[in-house]
Amino acid sequence: MSADAPDSVDVVARIDLHTHSSASDGTDTPEELVAAASAAGLDVVAITDHDTTGGWDRAAAALPPGMRLVRGAEFSCVSDDGHGRDISVHLLGYLFDPGHETVVAEQRRLRAERMRRLRLMTQRMADAGYPVDVDTVLGLLADGASAGRPHLARALVAAGVVSSLDEAFAKLLYTGSPFYVPRTDTPLRRAVEMVREAGGVTVFAHPLARKRGRVVELSVIRDLAAAGLTGIEIDHPDHTSSDRAMLRELAAELGLVGTGSSDYHGTNKTIPIAAETTDPDAFEVLVAKADGVEVLTG
Repeated sequence: MSADAPDSVDVVARIDLHTHSSASDGTDTPEELVAAASAAGLDVVAITDHDTTGGWDRAAAALPPGMRLVRGAEFSCVSDDGHGRDISVHLLGYLFDPGHETVVAEQRRLRAERMRRLRLMTQRMADAGYPVDVDTVLGLLADGASAGRPHLARALVAAGVVSSLDEAFAKLLYTGSPFYVPRTDTPLRRAVEMVREAGGVTVFAHPLARKRGRVVELSVIRDLAAAGLTGIEIDHPDHTSSDRAMLRELAAELGLVGTGSSDYHGTNKTIPIAAETTDPDAFEVLVAKADGVEVLTG
């Protein structure tokens, strides 16, 4: 190197810890997901499909050279909101043993719940005269995929009932609609314990995503931290700047890891992959706390 050559510049890793493939309700196959992550300039991507690890092996086999893959899942949970009312929430589990007996049993139960719910909601809409049927909607699921409302939303778009998935949820599939069917989800505290028992770490997914409905009081997060919660998803497309600041302060108070993620679903959502990212130092702290499976490198 010549005397006047510029010093080398450290490149900061770009990390997205919340994405979905066609193994649940994303539109990218696991292979396409890691390719999209690479094209977006990510160095680390987590595959976190709903209630399944079904996309892990395919994503790992397609991992581009040098890219790191965090294997995880987004667990469907129920929690007291801090006012004595139960609400639906989500927990991101990372680097847990996918063969752990409790995890396997609970994910199997949750997938069955999701399938039951999708069938019932579709039948309710068909009975009300909407041009959808169970066989067509189930045909939109990839082989072995975890079922969800977005599959019904896609059928409604294809039938011309609505113009987008967002419109389908806003007008027909929202919580409390005449066609809505609730699930029997995992109690949130139990899900935290379950992932820990399987050697993984846990992050409360988009806890203040108010546009989705009611959210938990911060006291709930404090209680979960005492029960072993590892982190909070702070930088998320559905969080306002003021709520991000509030969560950042709470994470510092409780010693929780703060993460950032896109919650990418392919064309099922408008948010692109890598729209939100996690600080590399926070990522390393998160990984150091897990002992289920390792982060994979292509």
